Amino acid sequence: MQKFFLSIFTILVVAFIFLASASPSPPLTHSIVISPVIPTSLSLAGEEVPLESFGVIEALDKEFIINTYRHSSTILYLKRAARWFPLIEPILAEHGVPDDFKYLAVIESGLSQVVSPAGASGFWQFMKKTAPEYDLEVSTTVDERYHVEKSTRAACIYLLKSYEQFGSWSLAAASYNMGRAGVSNRLKEQGVSSYWDLHLNAETARYVYRMIALKEVLSRPGDYGFKLTPSDLYSPHDTRVINVSSTISDLSVFALEQGSNLHELKSLNPWLRKSSLTVAAGSSYDLLLPNTVME
Repeated sequence: MQKFFLSIFTILVVAFIFLASASPSPPLTHSIVISPVIPTSLSLAGEEVPLESFGVIEALDKEFIINTYRHSSTILYLKRAARWFPLIEPILAEHGVPDDFKYLAVIESGLSQVVSPAGASGFWQFMKKTAPEYDLEVSTTVDERYHVEKSTRAACIYLLKSYEQFGSWSLAAASYNMGRAGVSNRLKEQGVSSYWDLHLNAETARYVYRMIALKEVLSRPGDYGFKLTPSDLYSPHDTRVINVSSTISDLSVFALEQGSNLHELKSLNPWLRKSSLTVAAGSSYDLLLPNTVME
C-alpha cells in the first residue's frame, strides 16, 4: 500500500511540473518611457534659439533627455531652486542680467557649495586667483566664493562685461565656461558671429543647450513628469543678521553665545573657512543665524 501511494505521489509531482512548464509565462511589463517633446519655439535671455540651424535640435534633444530622466539630480535642483532662486533672482535684476542666468548657477554647481577638480568653488565656481578681481575676499579665515549673495554679484559683473564685449547673452554664457579670450579666439578663427555656429570643445558646445533645457524642465516640471508638492521643496532659510566688527577667536563659543551652534553658523555662512574669524580694522561682516534661538 505504501508503494502504491508513493507511486501516485510521484505521478502527481511529475504532472504538476509538466503543466507548470507548459503554461505560458505572464508577459513582462515595463514602464512607458517617451522622448521629451521640445517646444516649437525657445529663447534664452530674450534671444530666440535658431531651431532650424544645423545640429541645434539634436543638441537640445540630448539635454532635454538628460535633464528629464536623470531623476535624482533634477529633483534636487527643483528642491534647491525653491530656496536659492528667491535670493539670486533680485540680484540678477538689480544688475540688469537676464533672469535666465539663474540656470547657469544650476549648471555650474547644482546650487550647492562644490569644488571642481580645478579648484573652482561655490555656486558660481570662481577660481581662487580670479575671485579678488570680482570683489570676493579669499583669505585665511574667509572665502567669499562660498557667499551666495556676494558671488552672485560677482557673476553679474563678469556676465555684464562679457555681454558688453560680445553683444550676445548666449556668447556671454559660453564665455563663463571657457573665458572671454577663448570665445573671442574661436569666433575669429572660424569666421562666425553666433554661438550656434561655433565649433567648440565638448563642454562648452553643450553649455548653452544645458541652460535652455534646465530652464524648460525646472520652470515647467509637471510637463516633464516631476510631481513635487510645496512640502517637498526646500524653503528659504529664516535668518537674522549679526554684524561683526571685531575678530572672533572661537566661532563655536560665539555661536553658543548667540543661542546657536557651530553647525548652524557654518551651514548658513559657508564662507567661514576656519574655527575663527579675523576682522581687519575698519571692516565688518554680516553673519547669518537662525531666526529662532536654541533653548
